[in-house]
Amino acid sequence: MRTVLMILMLVLPLFGQSPIEKKDGKAADAAFEEAIRENIRPELREILRPIVAAIRYAENGGAGKEFGILNAKANTYRKQAGWCAATVQKNWDRWVESGRKVDFITFLGNRYCPVGAENDPNGLNKNWVKNVTQFYCEFYSCK
Repeated sequence: MRTVLMILMLVLPLFGQSPIEKKDGKAADAAFEEAIRENIRPELREILRPIVAAIRYAENGGAGKEFGILNAKANTYRKQAGWCAATVQKNWDRWVESGRKVDFITFLGNRYCPVGAENDPNGLNKNWVKNVTQFYCEFYSCK
């Protein structure tokens, strides 16, 4: 039963506009999908794609910072999506190797957006895990 629910969570968004298309348009959605294909292994794409989309909504960055990547080389939507997807893939592997002691979004948040980071003078990173989880659940019905 749990497997059936997981499959439904992953497939249902495909029948309407994707969250990325809804937020950023068709061209951005195409760039997003290309970033997913190039940076996430095939067997993990359906698991990690929704997390990358939830990060886009939680970060809500403007042009060249859409996914919250602060490196100056990631200055386009496609590069932002690609760096984010690659980071999510790498951290999935780290999470698996670590023994999965916490949920994946919490594990990822500790690296992607750590509380107390120098580049977070207003302390907003403390909301990252909650926000990414909320968007993930909104898009993919994890309740």
